[in-house]
Amino acid sequence: MGVVIGIRREDKNKWERRVPLVPADLADLKKKHDVDFVIQPSPVRVFSDDDFLSAGLTVDEDLSEADIIFAVKEIPVNMLQGNKVFVYFSHTAKGQDYNMPMLQHLLNEGATLIDYEKIADEQNRRLIFFSIHAGYAGMIESLVCLAQRLELQGKKTPLQDLKHAYEYASLEEAKAHLREIGALIKAEGLGDHKQPVIIGLAGYGNVSKGCQEILECLQVKSISVDQLEATANASVDEVGALAQVIFREEDMVETKSPDAQFVLQDYYQRPENYRGVFEKFLLHLDLLMNTIYWEEKYPRLVTHKWAKSNYGPDKSPRLQVIGDISCDIEGSIELTLKAPQPDNPCYVYDPASRNIFDGVKGHGPVIMSVDNLPCELPRESSEHFSQVLRDMVPHLAQADFVSDFGSLHLPSFLKKAVITHRGELTPNFRYLQESLDKHGK
Repeated sequence: MGVVIGIRREDKNKWERRVPLVPADLADLKKKHDVDFVIQPSPVRVFSDDDFLSAGLTVDEDLSEADIIFAVKEIPVNMLQGNKVFVYFSHTAKGQDYNMPMLQHLLNEGATLIDYEKIADEQNRRLIFFSIHAGYAGMIESLVCLAQRLELQGKKTPLQDLKHAYEYASLEEAKAHLREIGALIKAEGLGDHKQPVIIGLAGYGNVSKGCQEILECLQVKSISVDQLEATANASVDEVGALAQVIFREEDMVETKSPDAQFVLQDYYQRPENYRGVFEKFLLHLDLLMNTIYWEEKYPRLVTHKWAKSNYGPDKSPRLQVIGDISCDIEGSIELTLKAPQPDNPCYVYDPASRNIFDGVKGHGPVIMSVDNLPCELPRESSEHFSQVLRDMVPHLAQADFVSDFGSLHLPSFLKKAVITHRGELTPNFRYLQESLDKHGK
């Protein structure tokens, strides 16, 4: 008998319906390689148990015979038993405190952990991700929030016909509806809203590309950062009803030294030499989409201090909604204080008290910070992810995980994603010992 691979069901919450490998890809792998699959049953997964059975695959609760277990989200500690290989988004690479017990348990079990997030090419560009689908869903949800906020202010717009992303039967249905709304806006404008709606996208990676693809359906006009202020002060007749502007790193920060020039790699390596300047753009935006990767060492985009200075009962700034797809709690958007669920995706941040209130009513900005957005498009996001992951499965199935890490034969893009192996942190992740020790105290 060859290698047995288990597919764990997702049960983190009722919204999680994705699967890392879809039935058609599993059937093809089983046919072409010496590998068997066991899929845990699930009552909510977007691909039913019958879909897997019809593909000639085994559906069984028991994954104890599996050598390698795949999942999407974190696997509960009580299921991480034995020196198996586990492959999932572990959310441990930043030393996330809440997942240090899980990481320590994997080490105690002598298990191997491979994290999708760290699978990358020689330039450290990620090779497998749900990012673009987070952009699709996050953009839709943020537009829904914007429409609700404008309606609360007495401004009815065609955008209020938008539905939550999860309410569409498919991504294509959502796009078709967006194109209808875009055509209506093109012909008749934004109804009661008489100024252009300007949407700022912080970042230009895969999440941003997903946002842009959604905005294309609305026939949004693209403008440069240099055109932002003039566009914000223009009429709909002059510039159109909807505009988007994409911000890059050089727009978000400046060098502290007046004699220094911005250099991208220098910024990444020595961010302490730069300061954030993004807040100067905020008063020209109606909607900000945050799609950037952020760590504490980098400047923030929006701070508590800025919000307190610009919102209140006697103030009405232009910026209505912040779609924080990155969803780092008090991270690049310091006002992001929780990760709500898709059926109630936003809340208002009150700058005076720093409290938050569900919905769109209040004196502060609306924050959309759902952190599991791709689950709103479970079929398309699963198919996209599986299309990449399926080509990696044979490498994992053929690897001898009994060998020590130095002798472990895997392609470099997979080997660099091995966080633990045989009860030890691998060389690239030994820095996590500090977080483990800190949590253990």
